[in-house]
Amino acid sequence: MGRAGRERHDVVVACIVPLRGPAGIYGPSCESCIELAVEEINADGGLLGRPVTTVLVDGAAPPQWVAREIDALITSGRIDAVTGWHISPVRQAVAPVTFGRVPYTYAPLHEGHESTPGVFMTGETPRDQLLPAMDWMRAEYGIQRWILVGNDYVWPRLTAQAAREHARSAGRPLLGELYVPLGSENFEQIVDRIEASGAEGVLSLLVGDDGVRFNREFGARRICDAIPRLSPHVEENMLLAGGPESNQGLYSAAGYFEGLNTTSGLEFAGRYYSRFGEGSPALNSIGESCYEAMILLAQLVRRARSLDVADIIPSSEGLTYEGPRGVVRMIGQQLRQTVYVARADAVEFDIQAALTVA
Repeated sequence: MGRAGRERHDVVVACIVPLRGPAGIYGPSCESCIELAVEEINADGGLLGRPVTTVLVDGAAPPQWVAREIDALITSGRIDAVTGWHISPVRQAVAPVTFGRVPYTYAPLHEGHESTPGVFMTGETPRDQLLPAMDWMRAEYGIQRWILVGNDYVWPRLTAQAAREHARSAGRPLLGELYVPLGSENFEQIVDRIEASGAEGVLSLLVGDDGVRFNREFGARRICDAIPRLSPHVEENMLLAGGPESNQGLYSAAGYFEGLNTTSGLEFAGRYYSRFGEGSPALNSIGESCYEAMILLAQLVRRARSLDVADIIPSSEGLTYEGPRGVVRMIGQQLRQTVYVARADAVEFDIQAALTVA
């Protein structure tokens, strides 16, 4: 660590969140939840007796730019850890930079193929999220003929691979896979192809504004109830942006929803709105994942009694604590948690079932 790092009294965490682009819709929720987590950690004594502060890095920048920024921050001794919500290509660029240097708690749902030592993942994986939700939709509504639409990058592609294999094993292969670049604005042809496919359901792996535009096109066709959509990514910001007519027949699966009627979930929502007010950014799974990743970092550091990633790695296995998602547990590099399926009701979610238990 550089001279500046040795002289610092605080623990500085680089928080990579999207400030623009298709995922920029999530940014305000991420920032608010990070701020709440830091305040609560500091109220509980900080980390190793030192207050926690943050440095914001734009996760919507090109992945290699983000990686260079993180590398410069580590090399100069200005940060002690990395966290935040950002898409998988950014994680893939940043993880080699943090390797062996600082701990990295990655907030988003992900495709489940990250193995860089020192990267700890809070988000859901297809095995525990999308695939059980597909089974639930089949049991509840008889949906067996799926078509998939997603953005064209690593998370949708590898998640689609898991969905494809799962559907094939059930004897009902996917009817098709449709991919669009991040930042796509027109979904008319995509919805045309979905209508022509004979699909009974749509698996949507679209991020932020792309998902909103897709849902609006779906709503404009008045086919929402006829062809339900299931997305592991849709959240409260997207419901608000899409509007009630676009949200009919829309389902989500996640480890947290604002309407999660559990003691832990209600307490977290109470603290959030008490701190930021009723006009605050939407409380959602993505913002909460940033809170979760910051709390996980604190739990790891306190358990290891060290900020050194070499000390944190061996002490992380089996870490268990209770947060907004309930009781969660580290197995390897992955936080295991209960996952819920919810149905959109206007601009809110109505929890339908618990799918998996940590």
